[in-house]
Amino acid sequence: MEDSPKSGRRAGRYTDDTGQALAIADSLAACHGFSAEDMMVRLLRSYLRDPGVYGPTSARVFELVLSGMEPMEVVRYVHRLNGSSRSNGSVMRGPPIGIFYAGPMVEACSEACARLTHYDPVNGACSAFLNRMVSDLTRGYPKEAAYARALRRCRDPEVLAMLAEYRHYEPVAGLDAVLATHAAVSLFLRGRSYEEILVSAINIGGDTDTVGAMAGSLAGACYGLPSIPERWLGKLEGLPEVMGSAWRLWAASRE
Repeated sequence: MEDSPKSGRRAGRYTDDTGQALAIADSLAACHGFSAEDMMVRLLRSYLRDPGVYGPTSARVFELVLSGMEPMEVVRYVHRLNGSSRSNGSVMRGPPIGIFYAGPMVEACSEACARLTHYDPVNGACSAFLNRMVSDLTRGYPKEAAYARALRRCRDPEVLAMLAEYRHYEPVAGLDAVLATHAAVSLFLRGRSYEEILVSAINIGGDTDTVGAMAGSLAGACYGLPSIPERWLGKLEGLPEVMGSAWRLWAASRE
């Protein structure tokens, strides 16, 4: 989530991080590639299922689109209204793009997907970095090689500066896209297993579901489904839906 974590949610119930990622995955699988129009429809549908867990930037964009405003105009308007749109909501949902694409389309679609709700280009750069790592990890690259390739392809100086020197900064689960991306990448590179990485992400506090989702995407891409503890999967809300989306995305990416 882009705002503070919600309390009182039962174990295994996911928030907008997973809801939006499922919308992206289902859109890529159904359209056999990126479609801004289809993604927006699916993101709106996900939003209406549980609007209370959405952060302020995405929620405001979705509400205005639902009111009839043109989506691209809404994104610019919300950016000006808030004075910024650097929150992490557009980064957390993007990893399905890295699963689907392998070449330059990873960066292009990551930036376009981020722009559906967040106008600031730093969001697209953070999403592209994370999704590039996911893309390479799912295709067999070791974690350090995937990280190095993401660095080489990053064109945003602020994102590049912080992630290139990730060891010099303590991970902070902040609402800012760059801070959240740094925390996820840092915890992933320092960790040695899926469980260790996820536990570390949750225990740093702050916007833990978002950093957990991002770090978990990297860890899952690296270590695979068998690395996820069965005791966690057993409690996951909507497991058949999640697995169905994952398999459809995987199948579509191979066509």
